[in-house]
Amino acid sequence: MVLISGPEQFLADRAARTIRETLRSADPSIEIHDVDASGYTAGELFTIASPSLFAEPRLIRVTGVEKSSDAFIDDAKRYLEQPADDTTLVLRHAGGQRGKALLDAVRGAPGHALGAVEVPCAELKKDAERIGFAQAEFRRLGAQIPAAAVRALVAAYGSGLGELAGAIEQLVSDRGTRLSEDDVVRATEGRVEAGAFKMADAATAGNAGEALLLLRQALLAGTDPIPLLAALNMKVRAMARVFGAQGAGGQFAKRFGMAPWQVERAQRETRGWREADLARAIDLAAETEWLLKGGSRDPEYALERYVLFVARRGRG
Repeated sequence: MVLISGPEQFLADRAARTIRETLRSADPSIEIHDVDASGYTAGELFTIASPSLFAEPRLIRVTGVEKSSDAFIDDAKRYLEQPADDTTLVLRHAGGQRGKALLDAVRGAPGHALGAVEVPCAELKKDAERIGFAQAEFRRLGAQIPAAAVRALVAAYGSGLGELAGAIEQLVSDRGTRLSEDDVVRATEGRVEAGAFKMADAATAGNAGEALLLLRQALLAGTDPIPLLAALNMKVRAMARVFGAQGAGGQFAKRFGMAPWQVERAQRETRGWREADLARAIDLAAETEWLLKGGSRDPEYALERYVLFVARRGRG
């Protein structure tokens, strides 16, 4: 018995696929049955799990347990008391309170000697979590890549784990198992996120000319100004968070909710800033967002002004 819990659908799909492939490799004759818990009717689970003429092993995959019918909850609890032989039951619960009593029962079920197995699929929201996921993917594929290149790849593929995992597999397939930052740059050229973070990096590093060039290239290519602003705002907020903090990044990581490398990078980027100017940058960020969302007839100029303010560290 396996419970796949949590909202991250990519990880859940991968876990379900791994279970299916493992069982099929052990016995190609395995029967696979899919059940939707939200539309379940009483007795369906027992009908599927009942012994067949040739006693083939079974895999029963139940989706939508977080929306299950009362009939499924009742039948599943009864099934836990006497699971069918040679049957693997996989329950997919994406989160929420519906079916909690069933989940509690599954987690305490004696199913077999090792009990039920739970595969947690939590949403990876923080940069550090997504970077950790990417590093694990490269290790799984036997690839070596610098930490900076991993961070750049995560920044470029920020819309979902599936897209990020696919990009990693493609990168290893195309470039081999010894990768560099240049490999990532070539692979992410043209992506909005990659261009936005390059521009933001140049601005916070004090390279005004490069930042403006990258900004204008992105705008001429048709990039919406909002993602460009968001990339710069993220870095400015990180700088404001760590301003005045002295010491190694590891000391402040938990306090600021950032990875140690993020703290150290933000600390470097605050050099040359005065506190009042950084505070003004935060105010200007909000003002620029308003201007980009209809408060100005020339939003591109507003964004250029903000980029220059950051690149010049509030001076000039």
